[in-house]
Amino acid sequence: MTSRDGGPAAGSVAPAGFDYELPPERIAQQPAAEREAARLLRVVRHGEDPPEDSVVRDLPAHLRAGDLLVVNRSRVFPARLRGRRVPEGGAVELLLVGAVDVPSLPPEASRSAERWRALARPARRLREGQRIALLRGHEGAPSPDGREDSPGDVVVEVSGRGEGWIEIAFPRGVRAIELAERIGEMPLPPYIRRPTGPTAEDTTRYQTVYAREPGSIAAPTAGLHLTEPLLRRLGERGVEVAEVVLHVGPATFLAGQPGRETLAVEPERYEVPPATREAIARTKASGAGRVVAVGTTTTRALESAARAGWPEGLVETSLVLAPGSRFEVVEGLLTNFHLPGSSLLALVAAFAGVETARRAYEAAVGRGYRFYSYGDAMLVL
Repeated sequence: MTSRDGGPAAGSVAPAGFDYELPPERIAQQPAAEREAARLLRVVRHGEDPPEDSVVRDLPAHLRAGDLLVVNRSRVFPARLRGRRVPEGGAVELLLVGAVDVPSLPPEASRSAERWRALARPARRLREGQRIALLRGHEGAPSPDGREDSPGDVVVEVSGRGEGWIEIAFPRGVRAIELAERIGEMPLPPYIRRPTGPTAEDTTRYQTVYAREPGSIAAPTAGLHLTEPLLRRLGERGVEVAEVVLHVGPATFLAGQPGRETLAVEPERYEVPPATREAIARTKASGAGRVVAVGTTTTRALESAARAGWPEGLVETSLVLAPGSRFEVVEGLLTNFHLPGSSLLALVAAFAGVETARRAYEAAVGRGYRFYSYGDAMLVL
């Protein structure tokens, strides 16, 4: 299938069950002026009624007392690191994807180093044993006069290679996430254009207001619309709020690349805390409310946990929800508009119904909704 938005490449299959054309100007490059001001398309699950226009601030009017709203509290960390090859020079860009091995001991007591998988540019020049001096923020880019910046004081080493990724080892005593918080960049998706790097606004707006646990390299974007006052208004209406954790992986950055025509996703770590399991059980037992997931990440966490027998602590999931999948927990979904051919769109089509989702996306395009991470939202109930 084809797309004018930087989505999946020509010749790929539309596994979500439908394709759509999106004018490039509909890809939101900036967030709405206010989080709650984003538009909201109200859709009846498996319904044939035309979608209704609303705004996110009116979300309490669409929910009812007894509903349980579940959010993903994972925090995006500045996972994009820039550096120079040592000693030959040459700019390198790394996107930390996930930890391969993180010592359980404190850095000062551990005898081993953290190892992480990363996407890299230019990957072909990074052989095993290559050393990379990390630089602060956008300093890794060549200067206008061609002068190379001086190397940073943290040097990592390529310790392995895989299909489309490399493995890097940090110096013993260095915590990768703590280092990234000091020198890294917010890893905005490739369809958000930032030639000179993320802005100060991106640092706050590409993050939910309730984000706490660092680990995601892409935002759980449906939650970007929620604010503390809105959550309080939901509570006043009798809507309970619960949390899960799902650390978002690299799917956003891999969409459209060769070999990405299937719906398989890389394993992602998630946790459904006991308090959330109890809240779900209460909601189901009462019969008065619905479990409403904020985002596809929350949906995957809940449905993965149900299939795995509600495991304790952080565990991994590779669950793909596509047309034909059943939903054991989630009864409502707040979500953004997603790339054609993506596993996220497949999940939405599975939940809403393929034809319902198709009509909703046609309506969103026709009515001028903004798409993708900084775009508008859809509520399926």
